[in-house]
Amino acid sequence: MTEPSAGIRPPTRPELFLGYLKIGLLGFGGVAVWSRRLVVEERRWMTERDYAELIGLGQILPGPNIGNVAVMIGRRFHGLAGALLATAGMYAAPLCILIGLCLLYERYGDLPHVAPAMQGVAAAAAGMVIGTALKMASRLKLPSEAVGVLLLATLAAAWLRLPLPLIVIGLAPPSIALALWRAGLIGRGVR
Repeated sequence: MTEPSAGIRPPTRPELFLGYLKIGLLGFGGVAVWSRRLVVEERRWMTERDYAELIGLGQILPGPNIGNVAVMIGRRFHGLAGALLATAGMYAAPLCILIGLCLLYERYGDLPHVAPAMQGVAAAAAGMVIGTALKMASRLKLPSEAVGVLLLATLAAAWLRLPLPLIVIGLAPPSIALALWRAGLIGRGVR
């Protein structure tokens, strides 16, 4: 467990569970937006950079990105119990809501107004994800080479429609090399 940065306040176990319960309730269908907002802005459990690093790691691990992040944040503050509390908090309410929605959809899914409503919800969720990504990128003050890698990843995913594992395999090595170069650990005459 690392030392918290200035202005960062680690959560208690109940705060961790209730915080992720709130994330799960507010972010049904798109918790990434609410997770970042609660963890970084509202509760100040982590810095923007620390959170972005966990998101990056969560995206390359198998499983749901924010689920992975919940496990890592919970573990960081309270070990295995924290990982279980954060995960349980995040999934408890959506599971109950999902069961209720499935029952409603089974009963009313054939009505003509249901499909357009679902398309509207999907568009709103996509907009929230894009908005959060732009907000995070603007606050991180990324170096130019990192912005280049970000643009290449966006191009590969959005326009070339490449699968995420292929994008990670292709861009992770040059991205790591550029980060090491910027830190002066390779290429600048360091022996």
